[in-house]
Amino acid sequence: MNNKLTKALRVLAKTVETGSMSQAALQLNMTASAVSQQISKLEQDAGLSLFNRSTRKQTLTEAGQIYYSSAKQLLATAEEAQRQLERLQHTPSGQLKLIAPIGFGGGLLSHPIKQLIEEFGEINIDLTLTDDPVDVIASGTDLAICIGPLTSSNLIARHLARWNLVMCVSHKHVLAGAVINHPDQLRDFTYVGHTSVSRRYNELSHAASGQSFELEPPRVRVNNMQAVIQLTLDGFGYGLLPEPEVREHLKRGRLINLLPEWQMGSYDVYAVTPQRDSIAAKTQAAIANLRQWFDNVSKEALTV
Repeated sequence: MNNKLTKALRVLAKTVETGSMSQAALQLNMTASAVSQQISKLEQDAGLSLFNRSTRKQTLTEAGQIYYSSAKQLLATAEEAQRQLERLQHTPSGQLKLIAPIGFGGGLLSHPIKQLIEEFGEINIDLTLTDDPVDVIASGTDLAICIGPLTSSNLIARHLARWNLVMCVSHKHVLAGAVINHPDQLRDFTYVGHTSVSRRYNELSHAASGQSFELEPPRVRVNNMQAVIQLTLDGFGYGLLPEPEVREHLKRGRLINLLPEWQMGSYDVYAVTPQRDSIAAKTQAAIANLRQWFDNVSKEALTV
């Protein structure tokens, strides 16, 4: 609500409740002249007198009764809105609209979301999983988990984690039983990759010798990382897959790390919010929660 209008309505309400402009001025810490000017401005805007004035008392006109009744409702709405805004600013509450890549729905978000709603009983989560580009601002998103690098000046990106890619193949695939020492041995087999795979992800280096190698672009490209993982599990070909998303498959032997001595590319995970002077407490809590959990996920990778 317009601050000037709110102030004027408060002056009107206080004048009615105290019975005089002088008493209203005293309680509002204003001069009687300032109160009179506020009332006059309201009457000018309404085009009607709000008070019947005499030397002994002032009473509301019919127009004043209508204006006063509306003023009380508007002030109550403004005060409630202010309370809710203060809660959003200081207390994690309300609906958190969260967008994340589909692969993160495979378990990476289960723990942080569960912890968030258990810790803050007034937060509700609206989670959208998609690998398609999302307009964070136009969609009204509070927080988006994105794979970087990011360049938009309308967004603020906070780094959450850096995770490795792993060259994987199904335990049922012929490559699982072969001795693979160099990525050049994979040329005759199908490489399945995500559509966002760029050249930097295909650059491999040998940890010991320092030699480097660049993979050919994927022969099969899919716009969904979970589908890429599933095709790899089904023995369709080999894939360069996000380690946290396939960790359990590697542990259980469903996927085999083809080139453990080679370093693959890595990718950065960001918490992205619209460019604003401040963000709501619910969003701050979610970012802190995600950062702590993703730190744990990164540390666990060292022992896999």
